[in-house]
Formats: sequence, C-alpha cells, structure tokens
Amino acid sequence: MSEAKSSDLDLRAIDMSDPQLYLNDTWQAPFAKLRAEAPVHFQPNSPTGPYWSVSSHELIKAVDTNHQVFSSADGIAIAETPPQESLQSTDVVIENFIAMDSPDHDRQRATVAPSVAPSNLANFEPMIRERVVDILSNLPANDTFDWVDEVSVELTARMLATLFDFPYEDRRKLIHWSDITTDTPELTGAEILDPEQRKADLMDCAGTFMGLWQDRVSRPPKFDLISMMAHGKDTQNMTENPMLFLGNILLLIVGGNDTTRNSISGGVLALNEFPDQHRLLMDRPELIPNMVSEMIRWQTPVIHMRRRALADQRLGDELIRAGEKVVMWYLSGNRDESVFPEADRLMIDRPNARSHVAFGFGIHRCMGNRLAEMQLRVLWEEIHKRYEHIEVVGAAERNPNNFIRGIKSLPVRLHHRR
Repeated sequence: MSEAKSSDLDLRAIDMSDPQLYLNDTWQAPFAKLRAEAPVHFQPNSPTGPYWSVSSHELIKAVDTNHQVFSSADGIAIAETPPQESLQSTDVVIENFIAMDSPDHDRQRATVAPSVAPSNLANFEPMIRERVVDILSNLPANDTFDWVDEVSVELTARMLATLFDFPYEDRRKLIHWSDITTDTPELTGAEILDPEQRKADLMDCAGTFMGLWQDRVSRPPKFDLISMMAHGKDTQNMTENPMLFLGNILLLIVGGNDTTRNSISGGVLALNEFPDQHRLLMDRPELIPNMVSEMIRWQTPVIHMRRRALADQRLGDELIRAGEKVVMWYLSGNRDESVFPEADRLMIDRPNARSHVAFGFGIHRCMGNRLAEMQLRVLWEEIHKRYEHIEVVGAAERNPNNFIRGIKSLPVRLHHRR
C-alpha cells in the first residue's frame, strides 16, 4: 500500500486497525480517503470486531467531548477485552480510571492531577533541564548512535522515576513495563513471544509498586504520584482491587512514556525530512514552544482512542447505534487539511499548531500534556545551544502497533556548533 493513492483505494476494504500500516508508515492514503469520502466509516470485518472510524478533526472533537453518549467504560483501545470464559492463564486483564465514565473517572483523576498541575510544573523545570544537560553532555561526539535509546528513552525514564519517586537505578524497568503493556496481538498483529514472561513481568510491576505504596502510606503525603494515590480519599483503597491498582499504575507509566518519548524521536526525524524547517529553527529559536506543539501534531504518539455508544447518535451523515464501537483516529485528525494546510509537512511556525488532537479533548484530555510540552521545550532549548544539526543517518525502525505510533530506533550523528 506504500505507493497507493487515496483515489485508488476501495473504501470498503480500508481497515485502519491493521498494524502493518504503522510499521510501514503507509497510513496516509487510506486516512485521506476516509476524510474525503467517509469521515464516519463502518468496517464490519476487522480482526478486532466491527467498528466505526472517525477520521476528521471536527468529528473527533465531537465524539471526544460527548462523554454522555460515547463511553470509555469498557476500554480505550480498539481491541476488545476477552470474555471471562475465554481468558487464558497468561492473560492479564486490568482496569484503570481512563476506562471509566464520570463520576468515578473524575474522582480518581483529581487525586493525581495536582502532581502535574501548573502550580507544580515550575518545580520540575530546573530538574528537567539538569537531566537534559547531563544526557546531552554524555552523547557520543563523533560516532553514530541510537537517538531513541540514548535520549528519548533515557530522558523519559528519568522523568517517570521522578514522578513516581521510583528507585532511580531501576528506571528502565518503567520503560519495559510500558512497552509490554501495549504489546498485545490486537494492537500489534503478532502473537506475544513469551506470554508467561509477560505476565511475570507485569506481576513484578504490581509487586514493586505495592511495596512503594505501603512505604508511602506509612509516611506523610508527598507530591509523587504514588503518595498522592495512597493518601487520596478516592484512591486510598485501590489496592483492595489488584487489577485496578495495576491498571492505574500502568496507565500513568504508559501515559508518561509514549507521548514524550516518541515526540522526541519524531521531532528529530521531522526536522531531517523538512530541512527548511531546521533552517528556520536555527534562525528563530523563539519558535521552539510552537515547534513542540507542531512536533506532537506531526508525530501523534497515540494513534487512536475507542468509545462505545450508549445511545443511538447521528454523527456526520451516519447513524451510530447504541452498543457500537467508535474509534477516533487522532493521527488522521492531525492530518486534516481543512484544519492544517499542508498537513503532512512539519511547519514549526504553524499558527494553529496547538489545535492538534493528540492529547484528546473533554474529560479524558491527557493529564500530563503540559509536563510533556515542558520536557520537549527544555530539550530543544538545550539542543539548540549545542548542535548545528542532528543528522539522521539511517532508516527509522517503527513498531507495528495501531495504538502507539512508536519509533523503535533512529540512527543519528551529531554536528556540534563551531
């Protein structure tokens, strides 16, 4: 499909849940076809069951802000939770507050939200800058290296360890737990290589955080996420439901990992694909805050979110019936030419870059969006001080995943300022 034009595609055959579209980076033409001809499109024969695709910016917002009709209560990914009778011994079925509706969602979210509230973000910036400087100062000066591992993953791991007050030397465990959470056949199209090990690793995550929880309960409240939940009146009994406890921990880990990590990698890739924008950045570093929003739009780390209709609802020209699955394709909404002219291009001075849908809308809008933007801004401020260019010297390796638009590796070479 890599050479396909949108006009050549059969609308009935388009199934955007196919992970190969994202592994091969060939999703542009089918999404363009959907936006132009069927922005609300029914696919009856997906491996994950029948679903409606919502692909335009306007209609994605309409679904995301109407939580009274479009429910999150049975999951946020296109994959269905297997029925109880078909579960295998290696299956781990978790719950979390993003897969809840009001008022339960609102109460649990409110407990941890203060950690990333604007009043607390100012406390993070000096620490973020210190860690960015340390990472950049220790990169190979004249050799090719993997930007994803050395910078994107490392900065994200350090930040997650800080948010959880997690043992710093074990910070890469957080990345591993995040990766295996979204590594399921329904999202990747491939069987889990070692399901027993995956379950053991997730149980290790649960046990580790249970230990941290017990420690925080016995101490005065602090501003890390575990302490906030352990002392919060709406979350302090969460450990009584082990799968809800694990699910909320994994939600916070994945949420803190994927947006920042993949926007860091995608930003480097985009500036190499559009060298005119790199030149503009070098001339106008004051554009960095806007560039961060544009990089998040261009990369769109979370490809989709799923809802379930609670009642019949007309959306666009289609009637969605109660009980049907509705998938908002954020990646498509962020390439909607009616909102973002030349949407496939990175334009770091794009006037409406912040209108992207990458963080979602409504009650489920990404809680840590401002923190993610801060990390990216500080990183690019420090990059600009040091480097003329971060040159991509090989192909990006992508993940086959219809939920997280991940970049697995990106070989680069640094060109320092003279």
